[in-house]
Amino acid sequence: MKPCTFFHFGLIVTGEGERNHLPLLFRELAASGYCHFEVIRKIDQRSPITSKKRRLKVVGSKGLVPTRDAEQIGLPSRKYLDEKPCSLVLLIDDLEYKRRDKAPAIFDRYRKALDSVLNDSQKRRVAVHFLVNMLEAYFFAHPQAVNDVLDCSPPLEECKDDVEKMRHPKGELKRRCKNYSETKTIAQILSRLDVPHILSRLDACASLRTMFVWCVCKMEEYAEPSSFIYITKLRNHFHLDDGVLHPITSHQCDEQSSYDEP
Repeated sequence: MKPCTFFHFGLIVTGEGERNHLPLLFRELAASGYCHFEVIRKIDQRSPITSKKRRLKVVGSKGLVPTRDAEQIGLPSRKYLDEKPCSLVLLIDDLEYKRRDKAPAIFDRYRKALDSVLNDSQKRRVAVHFLVNMLEAYFFAHPQAVNDVLDCSPPLEECKDDVEKMRHPKGELKRRCKNYSETKTIAQILSRLDVPHILSRLDACASLRTMFVWCVCKMEEYAEPSSFIYITKLRNHFHLDDGVLHPITSHQCDEQSSYDEP
């Protein structure tokens, strides 16, 4: 990819609320003037392929991945990367608590769906990330954004623990705030959510931080020299250098991608 002064991020998402509103999660990053976020595909969540019969069928096929994975994940990503100058793709999955133990295998399935279709240079421009546990968890790390929109009884208070360890954040939000709606109120909350505040707690939100780290490090990697110093300042704004990172997804941020051919 040529040196860039502006980046297009295409999002592949697994949630209905995310399809309509997830770019708002990145609004402060986009406000830098160096990037834009848009949803390019909504897909169903994928689970690990555990059936021995299905594994044998997949391994024996030419693509080495299920056809629908290639068609719904790999091909839209390649199309976006081919057509948009200075483009990158994030596949973002809701990782509910009950699926946490399966996260490595889920990541592997998504990553293979991408790598089976993309060429070596394109593989560096895509990543798989998780919202843990689901997007609503992060609302508890900045409750004022929720209290400004919803009638919560009692009003939400900032979670003292790592919100990515909450078991059922969506259920808790619905229980406490009767007028919460994924279609009607999530956009209002996201438009107020303070991601730098959420990430200022360096021992929490590893998955969310890793996603923002990937966005910034890829912009740094491909930035036109005159833009590099300004993009790098985003690291401090979002507290990206010193906080915890997600053990499954963070290696995608490495300067030398592990998916490149030697």
